[in-house]
Amino acid sequence: MTDQPPPPTPPSGSGEPDPSDPTSSAGSPGHAGPPPGWGPGMPPAGPPSGPPPGWDPAQGTWGATPPPQGWAFPPTGGYPPGSGPYGGQQWYPGAPAGWYPPGYGFDPNDALVTPPGAGLGGWFNRCGGALRRGWRQLVPIMLLTQVLPAAVLSVISLGLDPSAKWAAQAESTSTPALPDNFAAELLSLLVLLVGGSLVVGLVQAVGWAAGTWVITRQAAGQPADLESALRYGLRRALGLWGWTLLVSLLIGVGVCFCVLPGIYLAFALSMAGPVYLFERHNPIGRSFRMFHDRLGLLLGRVALVALAVIIVSVVSSSLEGVGTSAFGTDPFASPGNAAGVVVVIGITAVLALPAHLAQMIGLLVTYAEQRAHEAPVNTAGLAAELG
Repeated sequence: MTDQPPPPTPPSGSGEPDPSDPTSSAGSPGHAGPPPGWGPGMPPAGPPSGPPPGWDPAQGTWGATPPPQGWAFPPTGGYPPGSGPYGGQQWYPGAPAGWYPPGYGFDPNDALVTPPGAGLGGWFNRCGGALRRGWRQLVPIMLLTQVLPAAVLSVISLGLDPSAKWAAQAESTSTPALPDNFAAELLSLLVLLVGGSLVVGLVQAVGWAAGTWVITRQAAGQPADLESALRYGLRRALGLWGWTLLVSLLIGVGVCFCVLPGIYLAFALSMAGPVYLFERHNPIGRSFRMFHDRLGLLLGRVALVALAVIIVSVVSSSLEGVGTSAFGTDPFASPGNAAGVVVVIGITAVLALPAHLAQMIGLLVTYAEQRAHEAPVNTAGLAAELG
């Protein structure tokens, strides 16, 4: 008996050798002769004296045979031509480009999130869609929280402005001198302006939070009534107001340094409000990072928003100045003049409503687009983040 394994059993059929044939017994089991394929000079059967073929002593692994030419693992540029399960097919390491699991990722038809690559047209479409869906709720919110507080502050400031009295005193005397009680009246005016601005800012924060809630929920197909929006705005207003004050302080300090630093900070911190409402963490740092990561995209969007706000604000302010000047230096000297001034200020404040809407909608849609460039996101996820 030899150490070599028996030869494979021949298949049955017409080609099977006859056991009675003497020529077929030479390779059968039990034959005394040498096994088939043995010849003089060949090594005797037994354990191999060297490493088996395919063993790489340097790596200690099998498979030293080099791969076919053009083959790489893992695939980087596709299978070699003609190889793989489908000859000539390109290799895709994961899901097809642009595909994400249902309920997660980019949706080219998302009502709020502009997917990467949609461009300025996609951004404009989503801004217009937000206004069309929510103007019935957004207009009352802006009138109550933006227009009305600003108009009230303007009326009070105009009524307590001592500049007309100072001008009359200066004309009545030939010697230049400060008007009587100049310091006290100036201090009172500054306290009124600063304190009134703080109160107005808190009320406006209610409107910003409420409007953001309405736009996001409507884009996600969820109900968003006016009462619920204002309740949400009241709940989130204090925190948003605090961050807005800090942002305004930083921008004001920047304006004091040759104006340009203030303009830069205004753009770099434009996302701080939406970041606070959606993420509730590090609004200033996140806004800076968004601005510098996608400088051209955010700069262009925010510049369009700022241009719209500036144009509308300048027009309404000019009309207010022209309208109030018609009532003289002391418009509150008579009830008729006072009523006329209040009407003029109210109308011009309403004319500024498009600026408030453009600022809120434009910045919110820009924030959603920035989030889409960081990771797949959709409106339903953003609505859940608002809480």
